[in-house]
Amino acid sequence: MTEESPTKNRGLEVRSIDYVPKNERHGKVWHIGPLWFMCNAQIATLAIGVVSFAAGGNLVWSLIAITIGLVIGTVFMAAHSSQGPKLGLPQMIQSRPQFGYVGALLVWLFAFLQYAGFNVFNTVLAGNAISGALHSDPVVSPFWFWAVTIVGAVVALFGYDLIHKMERYLTYVTVVVLALLTFSALVNLHLPTGAFDLGDFNPVAFFSQLGVVAGYQISWAIYVSDYSRYLPAETPSRSTFRWTFWGSAIGGAWLIFLGAYLAAAVTDFDAGDPITAIQCVADSLFPGFGTIALLVIALGLVAVIVLNMYGGSLTLISSIDSIRKVRPTVTVRIVTVAITAGISGVLSLYASSNFAVFFADFLLLVLYFFIPWTAINLTDYFIVRKGHYAITEIFKPNGIYGRWGWAGITAYLVAFACMTPFFDISGFYVGFVSQAMGGVDVALFVGLPIGALLYWLFTRNLDVAAERQLADEQADALELASQEQEDLAGALID
Repeated sequence: MTEESPTKNRGLEVRSIDYVPKNERHGKVWHIGPLWFMCNAQIATLAIGVVSFAAGGNLVWSLIAITIGLVIGTVFMAAHSSQGPKLGLPQMIQSRPQFGYVGALLVWLFAFLQYAGFNVFNTVLAGNAISGALHSDPVVSPFWFWAVTIVGAVVALFGYDLIHKMERYLTYVTVVVLALLTFSALVNLHLPTGAFDLGDFNPVAFFSQLGVVAGYQISWAIYVSDYSRYLPAETPSRSTFRWTFWGSAIGGAWLIFLGAYLAAAVTDFDAGDPITAIQCVADSLFPGFGTIALLVIALGLVAVIVLNMYGGSLTLISSIDSIRKVRPTVTVRIVTVAITAGISGVLSLYASSNFAVFFADFLLLVLYFFIPWTAINLTDYFIVRKGHYAITEIFKPNGIYGRWGWAGITAYLVAFACMTPFFDISGFYVGFVSQAMGGVDVALFVGLPIGALLYWLFTRNLDVAAERQLADEQADALELASQEQEDLAGALID
């Protein structure tokens, strides 16, 4: 193992969608824990906890639904983490063996929409948080939207090492602020009668809350290997799973539970304006704490914006490469980060007034799109190919994985079609089964098993042994070629 940076201390990360050779692997597995904690320890996550109350739910059943949704979603999300050290590839490029060199564009389109969509929401919240902390004009200036966008883009451009370091330091500060904020909420707020009444079960509220939480956690699945791919190849899979799971689950549980508590205790709590609620609760502990809390929360949102820009850049490069072969240079990274940042910055200007209206529905859409993908990707990795891939072939338009992976594409489309009767997106579409069940949404429990089972059936005759043999034959050449590419990129920077 080497402690050498992937950029060899030149600042900018050299690699993007290409393979990370073993002699560039570095870092400690525990570093991914703080990163995934910070992804959830921010105000957008707090808003997830209020979903059931809009449908008439109470606190105790909300907490139960949140817990179940967290476990389900985080298990699937964390399972992807072990793919990073094993394959040395970012997450979405790994879709090519299942969907094909060109066919993977199907899921990459949805992935890029997610990156851009989450960035819009996070940029709006970060701008509002900074504005609230500074007691500026009630109408948030576009300056703050662009400020957080530019800062996020710069950090994303420097890349992997700076992102991990930033997330670790932010974790220390965020834990202190969240502990004080939680203490203030428990001491100064009072729950209404019936908050813990187990007899007051509302199925619509319960499954809506469960589905949104599970979807929120599963939505991180498209990011996971991006931030574990530089770890040493011998990193135990159980370790990467554990640090990812507990980092994400603790951050998620803390903020979502806090959001549910605020929604239950504050009678006029406005899910569309969580900034005001947080500031009031924080200031009730001691004057001025609201300003500190909002500034720290804004930094947490910037940390997530960075991940969206970094992942969006990788997905955009992957998409371009599927249409026209590109060499993943630093210049390409700069251009794609700038494009991703520009899209998010512009859209945030138009979405600021509609945040609360669209956020929950957006999360459900993300869940629907990525339920079949995560089932197929994990089935392929853990059951069909058992973690063995011919990496070189992933980057060949006419390689062994083909241009179109009909097994993955068909399993995805069928699973998605089977889910549609169970959809419940208020104001947009309600499937006939969900409608008959009074608005209960169980699409999650339909798409996961169908996607996994169909893909497994469609790949029963796959010659996995031949693929593994080819991978072994290409291994030494892959390491050498990747190192030569990094040296060339470094020389261009110097």
